[in-house]
Amino acid sequence: MSYRHITVAHSPDSDDAFMFYALATNKIKTGNLKFSHVLSDIETLNRKAMEGEYEVTAISFHAYAYLADKYAFLRTGASMGDRYGPILVAEMPIKPQELKGKVIAVPGSLTTAFLVLKIFEPDFTPLVVPFDKVFESVLKQKADAGLVIHEGQLTFADSGLHKVLDLGEWWQKETQLPLPLGGNVVKKDLGPQLISEIGRYLRQSIEYALEHREEALNYALQFARDMETHLVDKFVGMYVNERTLDYGEAECRAVQLLLDMGYERKVIGHPVKFEFAEEPI
Repeated sequence: MSYRHITVAHSPDSDDAFMFYALATNKIKTGNLKFSHVLSDIETLNRKAMEGEYEVTAISFHAYAYLADKYAFLRTGASMGDRYGPILVAEMPIKPQELKGKVIAVPGSLTTAFLVLKIFEPDFTPLVVPFDKVFESVLKQKADAGLVIHEGQLTFADSGLHKVLDLGEWWQKETQLPLPLGGNVVKKDLGPQLISEIGRYLRQSIEYALEHREEALNYALQFARDMETHLVDKFVGMYVNERTLDYGEAECRAVQLLLDMGYERKVIGHPVKFEFAEEPI
């Protein structure tokens, strides 16, 4: 049998590891497709996607504004915050309105976290650092506040930092919708049949993890940066759940609203239409 090789790029985090567990460890049959995995931080993935580097990749919804000519979303694999999301932290307790004019450490200018922060407070000076250097930037007083993504949303207090604002909570109050953070996209030029196959196997991988939670969680622990098991379990549950299997109507509205608001607030320079690569299942 001749195999078609598909590269899937995603973050080296416990939630993505959980999601791709079955695919990465051959727990599901994938016919004549062979999947190889590339792990990079989300901002690197966003930048690589702008070059069309990988057939399938995780990206930030913000980055999609600059990739829509090459990629479209698979219907499975989205990370949505349900009244939670990226968190702004500071060394001393401050109010959200005090962020105006401050230096804020951010984990990349193409992240959705950055876009939502700009929608909330357009007047700040970003200090772009790797996502795992945000705490350090605040503690060493290189920044007045930091924008925390990934597992740091659950561990910032251990570093002595204070929550200023949960952007997912703020977004829900403003819109009554979940906060779309990232999703999986596929190259449009792969064609409908191959795209449909890829989408099916990714969905099966997530279904397998949700059905074999303990097994998939044990695998994900190695990507959890020394977090305790109960926190990893909580974090994975936040971002890999029923919403991850397929976008509902509310999730679709949330993504389009996010992109529209980014354009209205002049963070994104042009209107963007949210688009799926696959037909509805």
